[in-house]
Amino acid sequence: MQLFYVPNISNHEAILDETESKHAVRVLRLIPGNAVQLIDGKGGFYEAEITNANPKKCRLEIKKTIMEFGKKNFRLHMAVAPTKNIDRFEWFLEKATEIGIDEITPLLCEHSERKSIKPERSEKILVSAMKQSLKAYLPKLNEMVSFNDFINNCTTEHRFIAHCYNGEKQHLKNVVKKNHDVIILIGPEGDFNTNEVTLALKNGFREVSLGTARLRTETAGVVACHIVNLTND
Repeated sequence: MQLFYVPNISNHEAILDETESKHAVRVLRLIPGNAVQLIDGKGGFYEAEITNANPKKCRLEIKKTIMEFGKKNFRLHMAVAPTKNIDRFEWFLEKATEIGIDEITPLLCEHSERKSIKPERSEKILVSAMKQSLKAYLPKLNEMVSFNDFINNCTTEHRFIAHCYNGEKQHLKNVVKKNHDVIILIGPEGDFNTNEVTLALKNGFREVSLGTARLRTETAGVVACHIVNLTND
């Protein structure tokens, strides 16, 4: 059954935006009476029936509603420095959404080679990955923020920073606790600088390892995301 994203759904009716309407009517050739599924990105999962197959404003009648579909007992927030090659950062967004992530903050660090991202394009990737993985919650994508500002405003109790410097660091899998909100910092190509690591530790972050291999930024993000989700499985 086809799945569509509709952020605003009333009790009995939903209207697809022009992009989704065109896909439903012109590409999939759906007609009145056809059954589809909807998600609102806020935990709502719906079964609906097309009532007006307009390629610009397709209308549907809601038949069944499930709230808090797939809700988890923890929140995962990852602050990741976007890669110079934006395709690699967008790959992280896609895969992290498929695995399970709640909030993403692009991080501007001392060694960052990319200073900005296009939020509209990133949002489209998140929506597509949400639909692909049959999830009902759309991850929150924050504006890019400096490392110092993020560190100084972080209040989550379980907070970690992954880096490649030598030291006695425990593996993330051994310190993440089930059913606890988590924040994980992943640095840019070239890693965090030592001053950033020191500042994070002074502000209650715990340094962790993701294994012995040196991982690319986007790979480290996906690995950390998987570890947290596996711990809570």
